[in-house]
Amino acid sequence: MRRLLYQVAGVAVAAVLLLVLPDLLRALFGSASVSYLSLLINAATLAILALSWDILARTGQLSLAHAAFYGAGGYSTAILINLADVPLWLGLPLGGLVAGLLALALGPVTLRLHGIYFAIATLAFTEVLRAVVQQLPRGIAGGAPGLNVSALFRPTFIPGEMERWEIAYLRNESYFVVYVIVLLLTIALSLLVQRSRLRSSFTAVRVNQQVAAVMGVNPARAKLLAFILSSVPVGILGALEAHRHGSVNPFDTFGIGTTVLALVTPIFGGLYTTFGPIVGAIVLSALEETLRRSIENGYLIVYGVVLVTAVLFMPRGLVGLFDRLRRRRPASGQRPGLRSPEREGP
Repeated sequence: MRRLLYQVAGVAVAAVLLLVLPDLLRALFGSASVSYLSLLINAATLAILALSWDILARTGQLSLAHAAFYGAGGYSTAILINLADVPLWLGLPLGGLVAGLLALALGPVTLRLHGIYFAIATLAFTEVLRAVVQQLPRGIAGGAPGLNVSALFRPTFIPGEMERWEIAYLRNESYFVVYVIVLLLTIALSLLVQRSRLRSSFTAVRVNQQVAAVMGVNPARAKLLAFILSSVPVGILGALEAHRHGSVNPFDTFGIGTTVLALVTPIFGGLYTTFGPIVGAIVLSALEETLRRSIENGYLIVYGVVLVTAVLFMPRGLVGLFDRLRRRRPASGQRPGLRSPEREGP
């Protein structure tokens, strides 16, 4: 109980620091703060993707459907705003609702499969959904070019009284607050799963479904619940990204890159935890930006090599590496040669 209170207090402190961070960046870096704020938004985006993917991974299922939920959230928001004149802010929860309903419809069919078969089925579903959206009439989904989406924030511009970078900064600052709110809600969802009976149910299903059934856990119900919980934050994120970028199209919105990032980040940071995907998102975002600025051409090759190396040599991610280093450090008053046994991996 005390540990949970510490975690809640830590999240609250982190939220306050994040919300005052834009003002601090503006005071320290001036016009350069625009790029730093964009980097923070990208890190928040990656953290939301990773945290939501990790929720389903705790049941042992390897999903490749996150691009489908991301695209469903973005396209549902765009269509509802353009055709039904839905208020802009209502599009965000509706994007999450559509993604959740999609998971509810897809889950009973695909969750009967395991391992690589489930992964292939979810990847195929993403491609089918992309093709369906692309073939819809242009008056509804815009066809291959896609749809334009209204921006949530348009800072007032007074000619001669506001510099261009200030307009970009104010727009990014407004979006940053919304991304932080969505990220905090996703963290709260991950902690809820981690600190409730769902953790035991999901772990039992991941380790051995037959044993889990004997213990009173319904594996099908547990996996379907994890699938739905995992999809809703991604749907909201897809809707938010559609507003931020101003458009959606079937090739980028349902692109495999979204799924790859959602999968790699928690593996890099540490699976089956709340802290690991967040650390992975921060480190990978900073690493990509640093490489992009340092290497003019081919920085993605170096980025990929670093990722593959990390996954090969850190099976428990950064969190597992920190844990091993901490346990190897001799405790106060303990002789260096006497160490407690290391904890087994997940």
